[in-house]
Amino acid sequence: MKTLLFALIASVVSTTAVAQEKVILGISGWTGFAPLSLADKAGIFKKNGVDVEIRFIAPVQRSAALASGALNAAATTVDQHIVWTAAGVPAVQVLLIDKSNGGDGVVVRNNINSIKELKGKTIAVDGPGTVQHFMLSYILQKNGMTMQDVIRSTMGSQPAAQSFVAGQNDAAVTYEPYLSTVRAKPEAGKILVTSVDYPVVVDTLVFRTDFIKKNPKIVKATVDSFFEALDMIKREPAKAYELMGSAVKQTGEQFGKSAAFISWQDRAANKAYYAKENQQFTSFAIDVLKFNRVIAKDIKPKDMLDLSFQ
Repeated sequence: MKTLLFALIASVVSTTAVAQEKVILGISGWTGFAPLSLADKAGIFKKNGVDVEIRFIAPVQRSAALASGALNAAATTVDQHIVWTAAGVPAVQVLLIDKSNGGDGVVVRNNINSIKELKGKTIAVDGPGTVQHFMLSYILQKNGMTMQDVIRSTMGSQPAAQSFVAGQNDAAVTYEPYLSTVRAKPEAGKILVTSVDYPVVVDTLVFRTDFIKKNPKIVKATVDSFFEALDMIKREPAKAYELMGSAVKQTGEQFGKSAAFISWQDRAANKAYYAKENQQFTSFAIDVLKFNRVIAKDIKPKDMLDLSFQ
């Protein structure tokens, strides 16, 4: 009887340990996040001893899930991470994933030729705390306007692009692969500006601080797996594009076209960004978010980082 009891206890303890070590990772269909899907689909996570469950979740729900502990990691933009930090979500950046290089943009009807012409127009854009809202806020601010100068129709990036192509709204803010639905239908409208013109979309991987404390080796293996996925993209692009495209219902060819507007960040790029750019960019993003009353709390950029796993 005692032997059976001890066996049952051991089984429960073992199961609990495995559950604690599992990385439940929240992402979206954004092309920039795709190397994380590749690490999963190509078996890189598994090879490195990481049990990862990827969940596709919209930004607002991703924040809530991370705050509650339903997620212990998430891919997000720097500006979104600032919003989450201001809201008290206990998570820090461990990795720079990508920089948008034309993968985010504002699409408009063909008779609109400047940002200033958006005054009084209806724009489909996600809500406060999302990168699309942040990007539009910044672009308007740079052109002497504010969010009060436009009419916002709140919707996520995919429905924003779909509704725009279907003839709704005067403009929309979206990202790849959905931005390419407008590229493919020029009669519906055009891309007015992108993240090439306004380079404000920078993506990171964040982990909850309690998970990092309990599972530093798992976090390290996750970071290493991301870099291995980038190596695979360079080594076997066709195969990698096929696998990454399958996660968002695209062919490898379609995904490859979308990926042309993304700049994934390897180890060297990570070190350069966090050594030179992060402080300035994060401080700037905090100012934009405070100006637009998305956050009120002062945030210190250095408190948002744990770079010990790179």
